[in-house]
Amino acid sequence: MSIFTPTNQIRLTNVAVVRARRAGKRFEIACYRNKVMGWRSGAEKDIDEVLQTHTVFVNVSKGQVAKKEDLVKAFGTDDQTEICKMILSKGELQVSDKERHTQLEQMFRDIATIVADKCVNPETKRPYTVILIERAMKDIHYSVKPNKSTKQQALEVIRQLKETMQIERAHMRLRFILPQKEGKKLKEKLKPLIKVIENEDFHEQLEIVCLIDPGCFREIDELIRCETKGKGTLEVLSLKDVEEGDEKLE
Repeated sequence: MSIFTPTNQIRLTNVAVVRARRAGKRFEIACYRNKVMGWRSGAEKDIDEVLQTHTVFVNVSKGQVAKKEDLVKAFGTDDQTEICKMILSKGELQVSDKERHTQLEQMFRDIATIVADKCVNPETKRPYTVILIERAMKDIHYSVKPNKSTKQQALEVIRQLKETMQIERAHMRLRFILPQKEGKKLKEKLKPLIKVIENEDFHEQLEIVCLIDPGCFREIDELIRCETKGKGTLEVLSLKDVEEGDEKLE
């Protein structure tokens, strides 16, 4: 679709329109296709990569620009870029049924890819293939939410899949080196956050190699920094504790 704006004759091509209704009026912005969802998920952070023009329209296809007084009444400002951001995050993306279907299919695959990348079978420690995760998502009738990021939805999928199959986040392997004075007391505080202690050595310092759930990493990091006043060290030995080869689902 190509669009001409009569005011300045800028030819807008490859247009995706995002529409919002405010104060009884319709407002539209012209965006690049495939960029709107990237902005909403946080993958795209450059507004100029998303907007074709920092102009608010009442009708993009006819090139009808919104009046300043209407913008102020509806949005409380006439700053076009800020209004574009509001419409971009809350507005409705105008797409054909075919485009919407393609978009949802792509998001479904992206979610399955994230899940496969982050998870393993807890019994074998082997990762699942993307195809296997896609099949499992279809079995639980998972419905993609177009306005929610794929990362958020992947965490939701993991929670739901746990009810029907052996799956969990792959553990991170860490090494802590803690000062002798705080070591024993701090170990007791860290225990609830540790899945498995693989090795422990206590001489002048307490050294622990362990597996943790990735969701606990930030809490562990803060605990060690605060309790040891920066004297303790935390080292990531591996981001994922996995065995070689893919998991098969019989």
